[in-house]
Amino acid sequence: MIGMRVFFVIGTRPEIIKMAPVIHECEKRSIEHFVLHTGQHYSDNMSKAFFDDLSLKAPDKNLNIGSGSHSEQTAKALLGIEKELLSYKPDVVLVQGDTNAVLSATIVAVKLHIPVGHIEAGLRSNDVRMPEEHNRRLTDHASAFLFAPTEETAETLRGEKVWGRIFVTGNTVIDALEKLIPEAEERIANSKFSNRNNFVLLTMHRAENVDDKKTLTGIIEGLISLDEEILFLAHPRTVSRLEEFNLMEMIKNNSRIEILEPVSYLIFLGLMKRAKYILTDSGGIQEEVTAPSINRRAFVLRTSTERPEAVSSGHVSVVGVNPKEFPTKIKEYVDKGLDVHMPGPYGDGLASERILDILVDYI
Repeated sequence: MIGMRVFFVIGTRPEIIKMAPVIHECEKRSIEHFVLHTGQHYSDNMSKAFFDDLSLKAPDKNLNIGSGSHSEQTAKALLGIEKELLSYKPDVVLVQGDTNAVLSATIVAVKLHIPVGHIEAGLRSNDVRMPEEHNRRLTDHASAFLFAPTEETAETLRGEKVWGRIFVTGNTVIDALEKLIPEAEERIANSKFSNRNNFVLLTMHRAENVDDKKTLTGIIEGLISLDEEILFLAHPRTVSRLEEFNLMEMIKNNSRIEILEPVSYLIFLGLMKRAKYILTDSGGIQEEVTAPSINRRAFVLRTSTERPEAVSSGHVSVVGVNPKEFPTKIKEYVDKGLDVHMPGPYGDGLASERILDILVDYI
C-alpha cells in the first residue's frame, strides 16, 4: 500500500463521473482514500444511480446538503467537510470542477494546511454572472496541484500566476466514457428507448438560464420553433422553475417536446450517441460529446463557454439564448451537415493515471 491518504469531495453528476476513474485508480494501487458526498444532487436518479453505473462503492460520508441558496449550500458544506477532514487527516484533498462544494472543500483544506488538488483546473468563461466562474477561479488560486485538461487551460493558469504546480493531464471524463460506452449501448438497446432515433437531446440547468423568467420563456419559445423531436432530460431545478413560471403547459401543448425524468448515466450516454444533436447549457456535456466513442455535435444555450477547445475541434457551437437568433443558427448548422470527424481535444483516457503518478511523486 502506498503511504498516502486521499480525500475526495464530490456531489454533482459531473463530479461523480469525473472523479470515478481517479477513485478506481486509487483502488487499483491500494491507495487509502475517503469519499465524501455532499448530497448536492439529492435525487436518487442523479446520485445513487451514477455510483452504480460507474461501479463505485457507496461514499464513506454523505452530508445530504440537498437544495438551498448558494450561501446555504456553501455553509453546510464548510461545516460538514471540516469535521471529516479533522477526523480523517488526509495528505491531500481532491476536488473537481466549479461547484459550491468545491470552493467549500478548498477553503476548509487551506485553513487546515492540507494541500488541495484541483482536477479540471484553468477553465474560464469570463462570465461574471456565473457563480461557477468565481468558484473555479478562487479554487485555482488556492490549490497546491492544478491538473489542467489541456495546454490552453494550463496557459490560462500561468497567465494568472497561480501559486500551485501546474500539470497537463487530459480530462478524466474521457477515461470514464471510453470504458462505459459498450455497456451503455447494450443498456439502451434493452430499454424503452431502444427504437428511438432522429431525436434531439436537451439538458438545461444553469441558473442564468432557468432562474430568470424572461430568459427561460425565450428559450422554450425558441426550442418550440426548431420543430424537432426533443427529448428533454429535465433537472429538478428546471422543472421547478418551469412550473413556477407557468411554462409547463406551453411544453405539454407541444407534442414534439417530451419531458423525461433524469435517467441513469449509462442510458444518458446511449441517448447522446443516438441523438441527431445535443442542446445543452452543461459544461460537462460539451466535453463528453468530444469523446471518440460519442463524437456528436452540441449546441450550447449560453453566451459563452469555458470549453473553447471543444469549439475549436468542431464538436461545440455556442448559439446564445435569444429566441429570435439561436433557432436560426442551429438550423443553419444542421443544413450544412452535422458530421464530426475531428480528434477529441481532451486527452487519451489516461488522465487519472497521470494525476495519481504526480501525487505519489510529490506527497
